[in-house]
Amino acid sequence: MQSALDPKEQPILASVLAIRDRLLILKEDRSTYIKSKDVIQLYDQVIEQLQCLNVVRAERKSEQNRVDAVLDDCLQLISLFYLTIGRKNEAPAVYSMTTTTKVGKLGIVFQDIANPTQRLLDHLEEAAFYLPKDLQSISHTIDAMRDTLKRGADTYSSHLLALLKSRLARCQESLSTLQRSLSGLAPNLTSVHEKLVTILRAVAAANTRQNFPITEVRDLKDQLLEIQASGQDRGFLAADRSPQRGQDVVTRLLERCLQAADLVLERQGAIDEPFRPIYDKLIFIRNQLEKLSLTQAWSLRETDLYDFQRQLDRVDEARVNGNFLDARGNSADLHAQRTLLYLLRRSYAYIYGLIISSEPVSEALLPVFNQLQTLRRCLVEVKKSGGVSSSRELYPYSMKLQSIEKMRVDGKFMFAGEIPEGQGSVNALLAECYELSYHLRTETENED
Repeated sequence: MQSALDPKEQPILASVLAIRDRLLILKEDRSTYIKSKDVIQLYDQVIEQLQCLNVVRAERKSEQNRVDAVLDDCLQLISLFYLTIGRKNEAPAVYSMTTTTKVGKLGIVFQDIANPTQRLLDHLEEAAFYLPKDLQSISHTIDAMRDTLKRGADTYSSHLLALLKSRLARCQESLSTLQRSLSGLAPNLTSVHEKLVTILRAVAAANTRQNFPITEVRDLKDQLLEIQASGQDRGFLAADRSPQRGQDVVTRLLERCLQAADLVLERQGAIDEPFRPIYDKLIFIRNQLEKLSLTQAWSLRETDLYDFQRQLDRVDEARVNGNFLDARGNSADLHAQRTLLYLLRRSYAYIYGLIISSEPVSEALLPVFNQLQTLRRCLVEVKKSGGVSSSRELYPYSMKLQSIEKMRVDGKFMFAGEIPEGQGSVNALLAECYELSYHLRTETENED
């Protein structure tokens, strides 16, 4: 519950509201590329207000009011802006990836909002089915974020770093809990468990398609019945009929899979009408994020994810004790509950994937970077297919490389008088393309 606003915090609220407005205006401006100096200037202003709030809250560390929510918005936007300008490996960029804390070490209490890593972990635990590779990916991300904070120890505000470390610790705690639950599986049950999780996810995905694939779901149920038949003889016991670690986990998961398949076949994609508005909203968000994941390199500005996160946040936080409620306050039945939770989790997974795959290259340099990536793929494919029969076949590639080379000024790519972030990545990619083209030409000349 939010506390009343202390008069001493009124100037802070006014400042962070003004900063948030400027951030939102900058986010919507598509007339030009985001400039690093604009983002850094706003970052400094946000940190100044963060420090002021810490001083005012020195004796009231557990208080929460509107200032926390607006300041959190500002930090979230700043974090996404850092990704947009290519500073993915700097501390402010970590904020959008980590969990929110109920009570931070700095006495700042932020509302739980839709931050990908923690929300993804929370929903994996709630859904109660996940694979080792899911956790390995998140573990790698947490390690990378931890390294980023270490590198920024002497550069960024101690207030920000302490907050990020607290948030990162909660991510690690949730991850460790999930890892322990899988560590109890006997080696020969791991493959069965993974197959069951894969089938359950396929059933959940089929349930949300526009045209319900009844034949596909029936085939998935047949696979479940085969697994059930293979385990009935000995109840997933070892060869000597001794109990195995995790056999109860696999048995419960199999029961859940069969129940889900029957329920989905019965409903055939139809959701209860009172929950149709929530369902339609989540379907729309999921589909939009899916499109972005397919065209990320060419169409994504990381700050676009802010609006999706906030929409998901409102849906997630409207739940009561984990249950989705309709307009009259009635809880969803099992089918609607699982369907909506799947869509929510899938949307957060897309956001997580989009952020961790963000390139450390400024938005201004991305068009060049993307062109070079495409050019490299083409040259690699030409090399795999046996090379070229004549050096003339390399002319289109050479001309493209020359056109990109002409964009450099003293070895740097300049835009609007600035040197955008990501010069090293783009120059390395350019050099690789030159090298591939040179080898292909050399091979052709040697053959001649």
